[in-house]
Amino acid sequence: MESHQILSVELGKLLQQRHQTLATAESCTGGGISAAVTDIAGSSAWFDRTFVTYSNEAKMEMLGVQAKTLETHGAVSEPVVIEMVQGTLTNSNATIAVSVSGIAGPGGGTPDKPVGTVCFCFTDNTGWLKVTTEHFSGDRAGVREQAVEFALKTLCDYLGERS
Repeated sequence: MESHQILSVELGKLLQQRHQTLATAESCTGGGISAAVTDIAGSSAWFDRTFVTYSNEAKMEMLGVQAKTLETHGAVSEPVVIEMVQGTLTNSNATIAVSVSGIAGPGGGTPDKPVGTVCFCFTDNTGWLKVTTEHFSGDRAGVREQAVEFALKTLCDYLGERS
């Protein structure tokens, strides 16, 4: 948890320096990314909102994820997180966004998508797009913690490279 606080403080500084505002779309993390950033005093200056879209219906209604994409690829897939992050930017005042969908466990895994599989998409209003699928280990809490840390670190790394 301490690493989340350090990363969130760094992320806030980088966002403020670049006059950027963050929004998130979260499924398996259940708002964990937004909780980490809003634990930082003054985060309202650089954090706009989160969409906790745990169900497929929420993904479609709140973010505009297409039913066909969900049917074809499943909720835990790169095509779905791409549509989630695009919907996040469209439906917020943010300039940069992250989306996440995964299988935290203990159930729900398959041979193709085992427990610990988490898909991420990052984008901003300049056209940057990063899509990745990561495989984390551990129990449900551990997978979720690692997913939050990965999202925060990836955003910090990207913004830090743009100095």
